[in-house]
Amino acid sequence: MLPRLATLVMVLGILPLPLSSTQNCLSKQHVAAAIQQMQKLLSAHEVAQMRSLRNLKKQLALLPAGAQKPPAKQNGKGKPRESCTPLSAPSNGRRLGRGTAIGKEVHFVCNPGFALTGSETRVCLKNRTWSGQQAFCKSTSDCASRPCANGGTCVDAVPRYSCLCPSGWSGSNCQAPLHAHRAAVSNATFSRQPRCVENPGGSRQCSCDAGFLLTRGGMCQDVDECQLYQSNYHTRICLHECVNLPGSYQCTCPSGYQFQAEQNICSDVDECATNQDNCSRGQICVNIFGGFRCVKPECPKTHFNTTYVKTSALQCERSPCPMGSQACQKSAHAISFHYLPLQSNHSVPWVLFKMSTSRSLGDSLRFALLGGNSQGRLAVQRSDQHTGELVLARSVLGPAVLEAEVEMSEFAQKILLGKHIFKVTVLVSQYEF
Repeated sequence: MLPRLATLVMVLGILPLPLSSTQNCLSKQHVAAAIQQMQKLLSAHEVAQMRSLRNLKKQLALLPAGAQKPPAKQNGKGKPRESCTPLSAPSNGRRLGRGTAIGKEVHFVCNPGFALTGSETRVCLKNRTWSGQQAFCKSTSDCASRPCANGGTCVDAVPRYSCLCPSGWSGSNCQAPLHAHRAAVSNATFSRQPRCVENPGGSRQCSCDAGFLLTRGGMCQDVDECQLYQSNYHTRICLHECVNLPGSYQCTCPSGYQFQAEQNICSDVDECATNQDNCSRGQICVNIFGGFRCVKPECPKTHFNTTYVKTSALQCERSPCPMGSQACQKSAHAISFHYLPLQSNHSVPWVLFKMSTSRSLGDSLRFALLGGNSQGRLAVQRSDQHTGELVLARSVLGPAVLEAEVEMSEFAQKILLGKHIFKVTVLVSQYEF
């Protein structure tokens, strides 16, 4: 805004002022009248400006609260930032991956001696929440101290181990004789007072919580779901063992398995991948259902001028044959070792292993089962001209170990080009899962 003096000069410059007839100059009366007129104009201008400011404040007060906030922080592309809250690593474990944007994955692994519960992998969803469940690392050494007494079997479970008691014993640690435990449980835990309501007519109506049944004696007695359903294969409620609880039950899994409550299954624990094995240096850890096996395959000893050298942990290759040694020329060019885990009583026929050459030089392949202890439970068949299969032909009840030696020979116009020996070991679990 211009200073007041400048404004006066500007107004004087634009107002038509009459001059005196004798001296052509303004009289005092004319100047005073002009100044009064100018003051009126300035006052009217100030009033209009104040009225405009009041109207603007009223309009701002009527705006929604959200419209007065500054816009959300944007990324470099001009779009709102879309991400999930960062996930922390579980105690006694690690988090792999740091991305929090939509579609990004993070993975969790546990330190040796701990098993993962919850979701191993979680993805940031479009609604900016993480998929799956929170990951925890639970100690796998609960049973190391052998807490189950009187010959009980300790089973790792979440959140606490369970004891499978032998006949005649019961309790959380198999510490109580069965008759004494029944008497205590019957009074304190497995029997409860019902909830009763007095009706207007004077009658009384009683009910029990879920998992309890009202007896004639007026008590709520626990329903033993394990006794009712678990004994029948078609109605069983647990894949392995069922433990009855007051008003409910709990499923447990044997050692080497982890119970997945959402699917009601026993999931195998990969001891080799989680460094829970005790294999010595030079041995190879092989994961099997419910445990692991430490193996150390060795090449055959030199025989009839035929010598093999180890080219990898699971393969041996033949050294060059001496001149004129027919026995060496007819022996296998390579010997490989294969360890296959299998559940007990698996359905048949079941393809265990497929065999073929990485590059075919001849016109045909022949497959033969040379030896082992399969005793008709394993067989070899051809799936196409250049592929063979080792098949489980008969169910096997575990625990058991089946060994087979399969020979693959390659021919060109009936002339032997080479052989490969597959030494296969099938490790059958004790359980059907």
